Amino acid sequence: MPHFSPATLRATPIVFLRTLAFINYLGYAGWAALLYNFTVERANFQWFETGLTQSVREIPGFLAFTAIFWLLVVREQVLAYVALAVMGLGVALSGQFPTLTGVLVTTFIMSVGFHYFETMNVSLQLQLLPKAEAPRLIGTITAAGAAAQFVSYGGLAIAWWAGGRAYEQLFLAVGVACMLLTGAAALWFKRFEGPVAQRKRIVLRRRYWLYYTLTFMTGARRQLFVAFGGFLLVKKFGYDVADMATLMLVTTAANTMLAPRLGRMVMRFGERHTITLENVVLIVVFAGYATTASATLAGLLFVIDGVFFTLTLAQRTYFQKIADPADMAATTSVAPSRRRTDRARSPRCSSIAQTFASSMSRCRPAISASTTGRPDSR
Repeated sequence: MPHFSPATLRATPIVFLRTLAFINYLGYAGWAALLYNFTVERANFQWFETGLTQSVREIPGFLAFTAIFWLLVVREQVLAYVALAVMGLGVALSGQFPTLTGVLVTTFIMSVGFHYFETMNVSLQLQLLPKAEAPRLIGTITAAGAAAQFVSYGGLAIAWWAGGRAYEQLFLAVGVACMLLTGAAALWFKRFEGPVAQRKRIVLRRRYWLYYTLTFMTGARRQLFVAFGGFLLVKKFGYDVADMATLMLVTTAANTMLAPRLGRMVMRFGERHTITLENVVLIVVFAGYATTASATLAGLLFVIDGVFFTLTLAQRTYFQKIADPADMAATTSVAPSRRRTDRARSPRCSSIAQTFASSMSRCRPAISASTTGRPDSR
């Protein structure tokens, strides 16, 4: 068995990428697990406010292309550290302001850090990882992120069951942990840079059209589920914080075990077949999620979606194979903006539709009573 000294680990790209993925999802998962219940219980959010919050969350993603201009003055690794610290700050502040304005502002701060980090993270992955092994290695990075989510959800569930139900303290603990770990990583890891100097300008190329299309469609589809999947479990099926944390524990445990295997599946069957399989499965998931009246089945579909979303790594490795090595940073900085073109609009439109549907469902008994001349017996 090979021996890895601390000096070797500090200079190993895959260890660096796994560590940053762990920190990122430790903070984001804690924020996501608390947000739905916090906004419903403390801020009295309905469908419209939830959609508006998710739309605001996508604004920094839409503006993520500006990351390429920051690279004129700082390295990608440094920008990744700063982004993680900003995300941690946004998470720490989230529980302090239980109003619509407060939630929107803190969500925006958190999202700036999260989306800037994700942009740098994908760029560094495509530059530092060898093409032949990239799907498997990205799978292990995804597993590290899932393990962080498992720790975050598990810690929140234990705290909730133990009586620690102060949202202010829970958000603060998660955010501060994220910032402290980011500082430790910045001090410990050595400098990493790709073998090819990156272009410091926006790059759009005709031969990347399929990658652009895939990222655009993934954005709209994913955002609908992120914005309303968890909210529906809380609002319709009555899931509390412990229930949501438990459900997410199951999802992240499955991803921790399965993500490396899914990465190897991409290597075996290729990106085309993997992307096709992912989309077919998610069509079934979305159809079931929209029609089910069972809380158990809705929870199961939530888990399946979380596991199969891992297969989007095939989009990254497809781009790595076809792209100019100097285009990685520039193209990955524009990719989130393409996804968010539809994502910033989708939650708002869906929230209006849900609000209208809820209003109609409340009016239906009155309409029935007025047409039959008696109250609705249901």
